Amino acid sequence: MTTASPVASAPSGPVARPFRLDGRVALVTGAGRGLGFEMAKALAAAGARVVINGRHAGRLEAAAAALTGATGRPVAIAPFDVADHAAGRAAIAALVGEHGRLDILVNNVGARDRRPLKDFVPGEVEALFAADLVGPMLLAREAAEHMATHRHGRLITVTSIAAHIANRHDPVYTAAKAGLGGLMRALAVDYAKAGITSNAIAPGMFATETNAGLVADANFSAFVDIRVPLGRWGRPEEIGAAAVFLASDEASFVNGHVLVVDGGQSVRM
Repeated sequence: MTTASPVASAPSGPVARPFRLDGRVALVTGAGRGLGFEMAKALAAAGARVVINGRHAGRLEAAAAALTGATGRPVAIAPFDVADHAAGRAAIAALVGEHGRLDILVNNVGARDRRPLKDFVPGEVEALFAADLVGPMLLAREAAEHMATHRHGRLITVTSIAAHIANRHDPVYTAAKAGLGGLMRALAVDYAKAGITSNAIAPGMFATETNAGLVADANFSAFVDIRVPLGRWGRPEEIGAAAVFLASDEASFVNGHVLVVDGGQSVRM
């Protein structure tokens, strides 16, 4: 009597076009600019049909046009607030109705308010958690239900090195990002048998539009030069390959992992 190999169901054989996402459908939240935009561009360039999310339709339309021009692939928009659970559910249902499937969710939205905890009132904390933690949690749930019907999916959560190393006067964002890390690991366990992997990308300090003021601050940039072993800010386009890898078939056995993209900042004493 023979027993089945424990790796019998794993992908085998040569990969003709590694790191391609042809035929996959991806939703990237918070993709009107910054790291979300760059991840959407990388996914589209790898062949995915990409839908970008944000709260402002006008900004999304401009971003979609820029992405289409850069990649030669049509990029659609889904304007909604991730903190609005009904809107998120409706948007994913509409996306699946139009494209027939959803394979990749990049939960990228993140709101930040750098203040000491004593300066927050409860409503402000709850609003930030709604955008940074609860919204992404429920969006992942909706996405996973559709992914499970095809026995394939990639849940990619954008956390932060702030989930692992804290800075002063940033308690709510730090707690939310740590919570996202825990969520990612829980989803990795819960959905694996449905063919869905769950992983995270933890960016460090990137020279995005949001950080433009800090990039222009000579003193802060000098701190970055010292604190980051590579001695510089991250370029926004350097985040895209991480998303493509975790979304690809080449990452089929990567599950519950945090891919840190920070130039070595989080490992420096």
